[in-house]
Amino acid sequence: MEKIIGMIGPMLDGANITLQMFFITLLLSLPLGLVMALARMSKYKPLSFLVETYIWLMRGTPLMLQLLFVYYALPLIPYIGIKLSDFPAAVLAFVCNYGAYFAEIFRGGIQSIERGQYEAGKVLGMTYVQTMRRIILPQMIKRVLPPISNETITLVKDTSLIYVLAMNDLLRTARTIVQREFDLTPFFIAAVFYLAMTLILTWMFNKLEKRYAAYDE
Repeated sequence: MEKIIGMIGPMLDGANITLQMFFITLLLSLPLGLVMALARMSKYKPLSFLVETYIWLMRGTPLMLQLLFVYYALPLIPYIGIKLSDFPAAVLAFVCNYGAYFAEIFRGGIQSIERGQYEAGKVLGMTYVQTMRRIILPQMIKRVLPPISNETITLVKDTSLIYVLAMNDLLRTARTIVQREFDLTPFFIAAVFYLAMTLILTWMFNKLEKRYAAYDE
């Protein structure tokens, strides 16, 4: 028992890094995704094409490759090279990646709303912005909750990829202890943490889905 307690201390430090990466990514990528979804649907073709290309690149390449590019290759770009430390580099890669996925989720949700809703907004004298804010987006939120829930749970597990930047997140800390102690217990502790986090997220999204479903009754 004392040995397990001794392992938990450093693993909690690793869990702190994991949680920071998760919450910062979620906080920044959700609004980014919504903005990109609206830009993707813009009638201004160059903007729509630019965002579509960006989303294609982010969804078509592995997140690990994007992490390595931001940390190692971005500083080498002539004239505009930017060197970031490990944590900001990881945040940038995660936000850019998940923003693209959330953008497609939001776009699908917005396009699923019947055209008659837009016409109703016009009849009421609303502008396009007012129609989106008061009519379309509230309905869209209910429809995108299940896919957002899936992406959020995936994000929990993807945070383990930051080990490639030698960051001491939960999984890297667990592996270090296993290699030092020749004991697999830290892996089980890490698994419990990930399972607990996904359980909490699943419960939260189920509550949200039930809350929004109540408006249909």
